[in-house]
Amino acid sequence: MLRATARRRLATGAVSAVAAVAISLAVAVSGSSRTAAAAASIPPLALQPVAALPALTALAARAGDSALYVTQQQGVVRAVRNGKALDPPVLDISDQVVAQGEQGLLGLVFSPDGTKLYVDYTGNDGDERIDEFTMNGTIADVGARRNVLTVEDPQPNHNGGQLAFGPDGYLYIGIGDGGAQNDEGPGHVRGGNGQSLGTLLGKILRIDPTPSAEAAYQVPPDNPFVATEGARPEIWAYGLRNPWRFSFDTRTGDLWIGDVGQDEIEEIDFAPTTNGRDAGKGDNFGWNRLEGNDPFRGDVPAEVVAPVATQTHEDGWLAVIGGYVYRGSKIKPLRGVYLYSDYYKGDILGLRKSSSGGFDPVDLGLHADELAAFGQANNGELYVLSQSGGLLRLTRAR
Repeated sequence: MLRATARRRLATGAVSAVAAVAISLAVAVSGSSRTAAAAASIPPLALQPVAALPALTALAARAGDSALYVTQQQGVVRAVRNGKALDPPVLDISDQVVAQGEQGLLGLVFSPDGTKLYVDYTGNDGDERIDEFTMNGTIADVGARRNVLTVEDPQPNHNGGQLAFGPDGYLYIGIGDGGAQNDEGPGHVRGGNGQSLGTLLGKILRIDPTPSAEAAYQVPPDNPFVATEGARPEIWAYGLRNPWRFSFDTRTGDLWIGDVGQDEIEEIDFAPTTNGRDAGKGDNFGWNRLEGNDPFRGDVPAEVVAPVATQTHEDGWLAVIGGYVYRGSKIKPLRGVYLYSDYYKGDILGLRKSSSGGFDPVDLGLHADELAAFGQANNGELYVLSQSGGLLRLTRAR
């Protein structure tokens, strides 16, 4: 059993799992290993091909729309309906995106009412940009484009890129620590960006993207560091290396984070909700004082949130991919299980809350090559995005 010591030691993060890759029509999908999965009454599972699109990085659902919207690393957003990628693309900003290594078009989300599209990408200057587009039917109107936030990115790796609207209706943004190694060097403050409240790097941010007369967005008044001298008020949670995918449980509001590790450890972080909201508020996940549960640089802070699961590089885990809690209806025994993976390892694992308050691992018997992200449809069903195998649907094995 994996246990989290609510506040103690923790952190890890890092290298984004997005690499530029050529399309391959095959994805390695293993059969179900019936060991732990059987014990948890989970039936054999499979990954069913949906659309053979290359270099996928993120997926979003839109209110009132059955299509799945996916990003391709080079800078294209496509709608997939009934297994077919529709033309023309929803958005093509490939001439404004640096797409190499961990850079590119990394995230997207729709406003809760579906009228706005937000994308997170690496601009031609190497900085991270979050832009808003007004939707015109199923096409993003490039004439109604607005930059919401630009974050100077000192190195090309550890970019984060996840966008999500939380249970409170605010926009949450995952930002990496700025790159390089150890959270040190040019563009990194003394002691590391992850632990500094004076920079947006190494954080999850929370903003209201509605512009004011003075700014492109507003800061919610109940953000945890609004009144902290020298702190950026946009910060919601800190101590992250590269939060490569975070998500909110659509039933409980709990926050789950996959934070990519440095030298030895990959980690999954969990922050419980308070009355359906405020999950992760003000939390320190430890980087760069800790990698996973292990001391890394400097003194360990008095309060950090420990990971609920860790995987080691020795076991082939090199770039963790955070996923979602399954809340669909087609695989009822899987409900409440959080799914995650690793870009290089490829095994898809689960975590289920135990009666003792900890988390039990669940072997789902699944594997996908170059798995860059998970996605969740409006109906709670889950999808896998493989950079070489395209878009895949999680389903019962036949």
